[in-house]
Amino acid sequence: MLVVVSDTHSREETKLQGRTAEAVREADLVVHAGDFYREPVLDGFESAARRLRAVYGNNADAAVRDRLPEVLTAEYAGVRFTVTHRHRSGDTGLVMLGRERDADAVICGHSHRPRFDDSGALPILNPGSHAQPRGNRPAHAELEPDSEGEPALDGRLVTPAGEVFEEFRIAP
Repeated sequence: MLVVVSDTHSREETKLQGRTAEAVREADLVVHAGDFYREPVLDGFESAARRLRAVYGNNADAAVRDRLPEVLTAEYAGVRFTVTHRHRSGDTGLVMLGRERDADAVICGHSHRPRFDDSGALPILNPGSHAQPRGNRPAHAELEPDSEGEPALDGRLVTPAGEVFEEFRIAP
């Protein structure tokens, strides 16, 4: 399972609770789309996850920025993702960034609003924020490889309480 989180905004701890904490511990790969805020939070995620790929966000301190890139490419179960915290040109810029990197989908954060949008040229996944939802649902994303062995992922947006409130599919 691939788990996607973002916008932790913490000084000392991961703020992982409930299903989000379980999912991060169980995942084959955790992708964090930025804004850990401080280095001890990044360290906490590295300890909790089997494998972590992450980018820095606009509120990251210098220590986090020194350790993480602004943009990365990650692959899981045959699906290629471009990961960044935000893009100044909005969804259009995210899609262009994903296309430049030959991605099947883009993962981003920043808005704290969980959403999956496949209405454009590339799907965009924002897991929202598990720790500081800012008026939105607290959430993370869980993606499982296709049960038929196709290069595709079946995904869901999930609250820390375990409520699935949106399901989606990403296929190259």
